[in-house]
Amino acid sequence: MQISMKNIYKAFGANRVLTGVDFELEHGEVHALMGENGAGKSTLMNLLTGLHSLDGGTIAIDGKETLFANPKEAEKNGITFIHQEMNIWPDMTVLDNLFIGKELKTPLGFLKIKEMRALAQKQFERLAVSIPLDKEAGSCSVGEQQMIEIAKALMTDSKVIIMDEPTAALTEREISKLFEVIASLKSQGVSIVYISHRMEEIFAICDRITIMRDGRTVDTKAIPDTHFDEVVRKMVGRELTDRFPERQSKPGEDVLQVKNITKKGQFRDISFTVRAGEVVGFSGLMGAGRTEIMRAIFGLQSIDGGEIWMNGKKTAIKSPDQAVKLGMGFITEDRKDEGLILDFSIRENVVLPSLYSFAPKGIINGKSESDFVNMLIKRLTVKTESAENSAGTLSGGNQQKVVIAKWVGIGPKLLILDEPTRGVDVGAKREIYQLINELTERGVAIIMVSSELPEVLGMSDRILVIHEGKITGELSKNEATQEKIMTFATGGQ
Repeated sequence: MQISMKNIYKAFGANRVLTGVDFELEHGEVHALMGENGAGKSTLMNLLTGLHSLDGGTIAIDGKETLFANPKEAEKNGITFIHQEMNIWPDMTVLDNLFIGKELKTPLGFLKIKEMRALAQKQFERLAVSIPLDKEAGSCSVGEQQMIEIAKALMTDSKVIIMDEPTAALTEREISKLFEVIASLKSQGVSIVYISHRMEEIFAICDRITIMRDGRTVDTKAIPDTHFDEVVRKMVGRELTDRFPERQSKPGEDVLQVKNITKKGQFRDISFTVRAGEVVGFSGLMGAGRTEIMRAIFGLQSIDGGEIWMNGKKTAIKSPDQAVKLGMGFITEDRKDEGLILDFSIRENVVLPSLYSFAPKGIINGKSESDFVNMLIKRLTVKTESAENSAGTLSGGNQQKVVIAKWVGIGPKLLILDEPTRGVDVGAKREIYQLINELTERGVAIIMVSSELPEVLGMSDRILVIHEGKITGELSKNEATQEKIMTFATGGQ
């Protein structure tokens, strides 16, 4: 299938999102679509699949001008979109999610359960996924939910698959398997639009790249004809020097001490410390227990044994409210369901954990609140016309910045970052890294959970590796390598 989008325009109210974008996809190619958060990449693909209507321009498929009424029509015509924000029905099983709206039925209307299970298992084996089909989808990790979404797309007879940040929640092993599947699809003539902020992936699997900035097409090039620095410069409109800003680590006293905490079936005998001004990175494969450990520390789930000490005092944290009062902040990996209230304004989201500080006598000081929110929006370069816009109107990366602003705003002593740069562009990533450095310089202790090994290596002072619910290795910044981390992550010594 060949797709040509010419001179595409789109505005939402007074906000002009796309202004004359051109994009072409050839038969059987993997085409990267890159740009900063808010550049218009997802909007462009939503126009292609009929989620939004065009304001101007033309879309042609195999030379014929085509407009789809909705995404379902696009899918029937062979175009599938794997969205960055997962469309999972949490109360339904994994199997039900895979076949929702596409159930296999007998002539009498009965479900062909056995056949559906066999097809689902075949796709999971293709992706090297081992998620029980009867498991409730809401109890799956974000990474597992991402693999469910990918499997769901592969079960359709697609000629074009749009992948928006498909590897954001996946481990190195799962990414490698996905790349094998993409290569197989390409050999069968399937075209892939690959939206990602992970530059290494773009150069590893893509044939061409189209770069967008501020709602416009900047350039389209064959991958062999460009390089990392050129792509970054065209994305952000300026030079970025070092990918990871230099850290001057001067750790102080222990802020957090975790002693032998255990949660049956999830993790056991976890012990570590985090000092003031220190970044402790947590690495491991999907399902290793990293996120579960962090949720337990923050009071989102109970522990069966062990102790948590904060600022030299033993604590029994039974709720996030208690954790916040002790000076903890937690940026969860699932910003859509846990990090933000999407219908609330940006302002309301940012001040939520620190609201009482603006109302010492029960009445909110509107000016102080507004100054505080605008300062954080400016500091984190959140792209929005107004703090009163709903959080749901922002791009995924800008939503992530609002989540970070929310927790930075409480003035934390300890900040837990679970996949802090997931779905965030290369320029914004550096801004987040600089913010991490600023926070540690002020004595904030930071735990950073990340599936991106370069990020863990580039920003951590110490790295703890989790395998099957246990700490299997601890590495200093100087001795850590990707090979050593992966050895510990797979249970090696």
